[in-house]
Amino acid sequence: MAENVPLYLAGNNAPVAEEVTLEPAKVVGEIPAELSGQFFRNGPNPRTGWSPHSFAGDGMIHTVALEGGRARWYRNRYVRTPLYENPGQSRFALAFDPETGRIDYRVTTANTHLVAHAGRLFALEEGGFPYEVTPELATIGAYTFDGALHTPMTAHPKTCPITGELLFFGYRLRPPYLTYYRADAAGKVVQTRVIDVPRATMMHDFAVTRDHVIFLDLPVIFDAAQAAAGGPPWRWDDGHRARFGVLPRTAGDDAPVRWYDVAPCYVWHTMNAFEDPATGTITITGTRVPSLWREGPEDVGGGLPTLYRWTLDPRTGTVTEAAIDDAPSEFPRVADSAIGLPHRYGYTASFALAAEPERSEIYAYDLADGGVRAVHRFPSGQTCGEAVFVAAGSAAGENDGYLMTFVHDRATDRSHLAILNAADLAAPPLAEVHVPVRVPAGFHGNWIPA
Repeated sequence: MAENVPLYLAGNNAPVAEEVTLEPAKVVGEIPAELSGQFFRNGPNPRTGWSPHSFAGDGMIHTVALEGGRARWYRNRYVRTPLYENPGQSRFALAFDPETGRIDYRVTTANTHLVAHAGRLFALEEGGFPYEVTPELATIGAYTFDGALHTPMTAHPKTCPITGELLFFGYRLRPPYLTYYRADAAGKVVQTRVIDVPRATMMHDFAVTRDHVIFLDLPVIFDAAQAAAGGPPWRWDDGHRARFGVLPRTAGDDAPVRWYDVAPCYVWHTMNAFEDPATGTITITGTRVPSLWREGPEDVGGGLPTLYRWTLDPRTGTVTEAAIDDAPSEFPRVADSAIGLPHRYGYTASFALAAEPERSEIYAYDLADGGVRAVHRFPSGQTCGEAVFVAAGSAAGENDGYLMTFVHDRATDRSHLAILNAADLAAPPLAEVHVPVRVPAGFHGNWIPA
């Protein structure tokens, strides 16, 4: 790693300079003919080549289009936000109006996720409004659900596989700190509910079940004085309780949130949650670290993320929690059809705090068998990000489908889309769609059928 280059800008974390549309260089193996659509992946790619931390880079979306067993094209494009249009300028200066004290949530990196709902594609980042983009990655603009969205929107909304509703929240740095939203399958916001919490915490993700939503109120807090002095806005606070809040999904404004204390931790991402109708218990799985930024923004000594389980019992108000695995991993996913429902399988990617890990692995967990882990081990020098589950057309079983992820090959400094058999993870990839450029490491994405 070059001297003085931070980890989040080194190796395959470094940004790429050009926007391109290219035909794949080659395909190794055979793309399943039933796959017609696009694989999208979002991530930070600072336009100036520099950003103050890993979350601050301008959003760039990468996509590969597949059709009937063929790879049609690869494309990458920036999301055209005010930060893109004003490279290198302060986000705070662009967003904050000192005369009114208002924050313009159109000012966002839009760099974390891409989801589809009601015929629209949204690039998301938790500090601002969603940005609508086309399948060809042209930016349409900030989207507010016809004016119903008055806060930022989480980068991790959940689509209910039963109702088609989009469930999401937004957190702010001043009251009201937390707001819950529910949009119907047609994209209309039908519920807005302020959740009473004592202060602003960094709430990156949440969880849903068939009947409930679960908010994660954890000890990474916003420190206004520290931010005003030019320091990092977030810090760990041992005095802030770690707790999960459970609310019925369609509850009125007078319905209370029931809070459950958990052992201090931070949870970047939930894998899933579901409830037991017989007992009312709620089980949540996710990737957990014991602490985060306790001694400042450079402190990563709180531990690496590992897969964990919490079981909330409404009869006693208590929580049973335990590690599922001790292998460091992140970016947990389940089949879209299993979101909020009892499920057997979940998927993560190996995690290491290094610009250039030796290799990556993809894990498939059989949670009905105590969390037994199947592994796909990429060759030395090949690293990947989040693996997205794509159901096969037959969908005979919960793991009947494919895992897709972008892979970087350090030897060639080029990337490919790997398509794995989710039910036979140790097998070689079914197909590799090689592109003649490097796809830098990023955050989250999705497969969107044609």
